[in-house]
Amino acid sequence: MSLRIVFMGTPDFAVPSLQILVENGYEVVGVITSTDKMGGRGKKTLIESAVKKYAVSQNLNVLQPPRLKNKEFVESLRSLKADLQVVVAFRMLPEVVWNMPTIGTINLHGSILPKYRGAAPINWAVINGEKETGVTTFFLKHEIDTGDILEVATTPIGENETAGEVYNRLMQIGGDTVLSSVKKIEVGNYKLQPQKNELVSKAPKIFSETCEIDFNQSTANVHNFIRGMSPYPTAWTSLSGLKLKIFRTVKELVKHDKPANMIITDDKSYIKFATTDGFVEVLELQIEGKKRMKTKDFLNGYSFLK
Repeated sequence: MSLRIVFMGTPDFAVPSLQILVENGYEVVGVITSTDKMGGRGKKTLIESAVKKYAVSQNLNVLQPPRLKNKEFVESLRSLKADLQVVVAFRMLPEVVWNMPTIGTINLHGSILPKYRGAAPINWAVINGEKETGVTTFFLKHEIDTGDILEVATTPIGENETAGEVYNRLMQIGGDTVLSSVKKIEVGNYKLQPQKNELVSKAPKIFSETCEIDFNQSTANVHNFIRGMSPYPTAWTSLSGLKLKIFRTVKELVKHDKPANMIITDDKSYIKFATTDGFVEVLELQIEGKKRMKTKDFLNGYSFLK
């Protein structure tokens, strides 16, 4: 069968999934993405989503509804006569939207479901020190991230990898998995697997105010928290009344009698923060009002030993 596909997505994470469908000759009859916003300095620049930019470059039909329940949008969507909708990094859909296509709507989620259901699965997998993560395609139903699983692809997480690095890899794996899933649907060669309730875990949205580092923990926990927040929304601590963002660290497990959060530095090449069972050495950081930089470069202009 020849599928008529509507694609829904907004950020760069969704672009490889749309691109691989286009490049493999699928008929993408519509692309639904977020509305344009004013941004940049002084909010004077019109910001288009990454998905919109790609869709426009391919002369695809783009719809940007402010509200998904809007009657005009629903009618426009229905007129596209989609067999299948593919959703990647988009907002929650009302039933009138996800239940519209004849085959249904599949979603790509950035975890091995049912683990890490929610808005920030990649961040939480790294924060929790997982050794493996992946992506899952599943058919949408009422409760968020609960539908029957179509396909799973996995990848290891390195002990020093940041959430951003895992995100970039899953973005590409996700595109391959979407293509594989659509091919299976196209020929009807797939078997759905229900999610196991006993394996469910949550990945709630992370806010900047909850990103303050608690050094009164194990070195591993502090290190994982920092890399799980990097590069966004970024773990931080206070330094002389300023916010110090920390992007990358390495662990140093060693017994000591220093209080947690104490800074150890030679003022030339290294900065370490004490934890309950060692230190985390800071490799990349950013002081409030300055740019992100390596620790050695930061210490060229900042002295702790005044």
